[in-house]
Amino acid sequence: MKIRKELWFGFTLMAIIASGTATMLLMAPTITNGHLGLMMLSLVVVAIMLGFPTAFTLMGMGMIFTWIAYEENTSKTLTLMVQSAFKVMGNDVLISIPLFVFMGYLVERANLIEKLFKSLHLAMARVPGSLAVATIFTCAVFATATGIVGAVVTLMGLLAFPQMLKGGYDVRVSAGAITAGGCLGILIPPSVMLIVYGATAGVSVVQLYAGAFFPGLMLAGLYVLYVVLLAKLKPNLMPPLSMTERFVPLPAATERVSTQISNTALPALLRALTGGLKGPSNQGVSTGYLLGQLCITLLPLMMFAASAGLGWHLNTKAPEPVATMAPMGSEMAEPAGADAPEPAEGGLAEPPREEGGLQEPAAAGDGVKEPPGADAGVQEPPGASDAASSAAAVAEPAAGGVQEPAAAAQADSAGAVPAERTPPTRGYYIGLGVGALAMVAFYAMLSFQRLEIFKMLLASFFPLVVLIMFVLGSIVFGLATPTEAAAVGAFGGVLLAIAYRQFNFTMLKESVFLTAKTSAMVCWLFVGSAIFSAAFALLGGQELVERWVMSMNLSKTEFLVLSQVIIFILGWPLEWTEIIVIFMPIFIPLLDNFGVDPLFFGLLVALNLQTAFLSPPVAMAAFYLKGVSPPHVTLNQIFAGMLPFMGIQVIAIVLLYNFPGIGLWLPEVLYK
Repeated sequence: MKIRKELWFGFTLMAIIASGTATMLLMAPTITNGHLGLMMLSLVVVAIMLGFPTAFTLMGMGMIFTWIAYEENTSKTLTLMVQSAFKVMGNDVLISIPLFVFMGYLVERANLIEKLFKSLHLAMARVPGSLAVATIFTCAVFATATGIVGAVVTLMGLLAFPQMLKGGYDVRVSAGAITAGGCLGILIPPSVMLIVYGATAGVSVVQLYAGAFFPGLMLAGLYVLYVVLLAKLKPNLMPPLSMTERFVPLPAATERVSTQISNTALPALLRALTGGLKGPSNQGVSTGYLLGQLCITLLPLMMFAASAGLGWHLNTKAPEPVATMAPMGSEMAEPAGADAPEPAEGGLAEPPREEGGLQEPAAAGDGVKEPPGADAGVQEPPGASDAASSAAAVAEPAAGGVQEPAAAAQADSAGAVPAERTPPTRGYYIGLGVGALAMVAFYAMLSFQRLEIFKMLLASFFPLVVLIMFVLGSIVFGLATPTEAAAVGAFGGVLLAIAYRQFNFTMLKESVFLTAKTSAMVCWLFVGSAIFSAAFALLGGQELVERWVMSMNLSKTEFLVLSQVIIFILGWPLEWTEIIVIFMPIFIPLLDNFGVDPLFFGLLVALNLQTAFLSPPVAMAAFYLKGVSPPHVTLNQIFAGMLPFMGIQVIAIVLLYNFPGIGLWLPEVLYK
């Protein structure tokens, strides 16, 4: 019996782990509980690679090793299990996971993906490698809406893969574009992985979403750039589309307008409305139809006008009114309602207080004395009049000194600066001019064929974008918590399914069932992770790892490189869920020692964990695609197509490390 290469790799890796653990135990002078914790960690990795369920492996290993270390105290093991499970189930952040997953399954079953891919394919027909570029864009949008890697890769494997192979695309390039694009869902918000990391590391999910937005776009942009450059350099790998494939049929009424007047949409529609069509009754083209087409044509102009107006409003917004201090020597008004005596001339007096409030006790002698009536218990100090006549009292400054600011009721006498709008900046005018030129160029090139493509985008691309922007915008701008935004997204998914006439009881039942299945898997993973992490810390494994890392005298950069290399290697045999729930609790306590922001570390990890789906032998995206690909496509071809995109992920990690503002700028602007 011949064993496959990936099995040889897995068995070799397990042998290395087992032998390394045995060597460590044999070399240790005494085997402590910390060594038991490291052995538990090694056995968990081996058991998962052998195919045991991750969640129950974590729970079982944690309880068994805790019982071995504290067998005389069985209650400690049971307490560990109960408290860890209760802590996870009491985490309200996890409520957003089933809601986001439910939104994803609803959008998936609304059949938007086919229309989205076709419209983006036609819109990018002139771009080199247009099919692959459209595939990555479709994967990015759909992965953002669903966050489910398996669903995106499978659907794109059914829709895009056959078309790319039919168009003469190389099998490896096609497989790489689909698998890499489908994995963007674990990085671009709303991402379940970011929720899991936030709950594990104690980092705000809202800030993680804001921080992961631009790194996700950067990674998708690097994918597209690679595909375009490869198509330019080696066009035989991705042949351009023929004119037949770019052809978009026009409706009969639009065809009449295009034939008799012009193929440029905006002037042709305007002339048709003013009687430009010749023949009886405008050749059967109704005025209502022409007005509808004109409204659709003018939508980009309306959006530009609205954006320009909003930009002007924000750019010329008046600064907050600032109350000025009165000139020296002028008299400032006291706050309304303050019944204050005149200050003692030439001295410092206590600021006036309402009668019965807290006062400075009168000094009756040279020493420090109790306030009057101290023998009767704690009482109110003497009134303001006694304090004003006291030699130790503090008086308000005289008229020529610094005065208190005026009350709001008398702001005009205090010299408040009136709020006026500022003139627009030069940058606003430059942006307005560039946008206006873009609008002129857009309408000059807008033919009726492109108008039909724009209508296809309106029916598929923009509804998803609006849903995503509502969900992400409400989270990022602090209008809703992730759980509330997830509920809005789930409701939006229902509305989309209804709007596209795909909503029925069968679809709802399937979506609910799959949501419950996925959510149960994630929640059991959290329970297992909590028990395992608590057992690992209780046994002293965390302390042993921390002592070992600190003994290496690493700098911040060296620690980050070491941790990311470990995560990169772990991505080969393990999925991102195991890496997050098992190894993040080991790395997170070390961050303070090296001055690493957990938010920044989480963004590096999120980029790095893309490799968990793209690195053999446990590259789940490859197996998803293989399950729906033609028989002649081999797993090795899919793996080979993934490798360049893995290199791009490494480049993205290096860019984020050297330019941390890519991930930290938006959270700092919004929340700090």
